[in-house]
Amino acid sequence: MVQSQAEDVDGYLAEVPEERRVALTRLRELCRAELHGFVEVMAYGMPVYEREGIGEIAFASQKQYISFYLLRSDVRETFAEQLAGLDMGKGCLRFRKPEKIDFVLLRDLLRATARRPGKTC
Repeated sequence: MVQSQAEDVDGYLAEVPEERRVALTRLRELCRAELHGFVEVMAYGMPVYEREGIGEIAFASQKQYISFYLLRSDVRETFAEQLAGLDMGKGCLRFRKPEKIDFVLLRDLLRATARRPGKTC
């Protein structure tokens, strides 16, 4: 997906391919349920969850995969063992197939992120 020009997350989700919309909607619901005190915004053409104006979590529908951006290095380090072997860049997990998304792991990452502020990458 080319960088979205959507003004809000509802508009963003309306643009994504149908086969990804269910997974992305579920991911959004999980973010909203777990990230208390965060604000949902659109930034860099994707949904971002900010605390005190700083993005800590984001997700996006890319051309070849769904990206989950975990922008907190401390949380990534804490979960290094669980993240080992997954398709991961510096700050994102990549899921090539929506049905392969590990929502339990993502929930745990969100809970750890929400627990306290930390340094972002």
